[in-house]
Amino acid sequence: MTDTDLELDLDELVSAEDFLTYFDIPFDQTVVHVYRLHILQRFHDYLSKEAKPADDDGLREQYTRLLTQAYGDFVDSDAKTEKALKIYKMLGPQETFVPLEALFGKA
Repeated sequence: MTDTDLELDLDELVSAEDFLTYFDIPFDQTVVHVYRLHILQRFHDYLSKEAKPADDDGLREQYTRLLTQAYGDFVDSDAKTEKALKIYKMLGPQETFVPLEALFGKA
């Protein structure tokens, strides 16, 4: 099996900025600087849930759509809320209740 032009191009991309630029997705560098790993992980997660199109045009459309969605997830949210990386998935809900006994000691 020979690699397609798209597959060869993708082999050269190394950063979230590279992917976003390649697929002509406008982005805020500040968002990408903070969430680059989260965006790429979310992109990977989205890709794993869909069948891969048979042709380059379909694949390019799918990648553009899912990468845009992954980037958008972090524009108005944060890593803790989105839980894209394993460390955030393992944390679970945070308890905020503090019993009075813990504050004032036992009576």
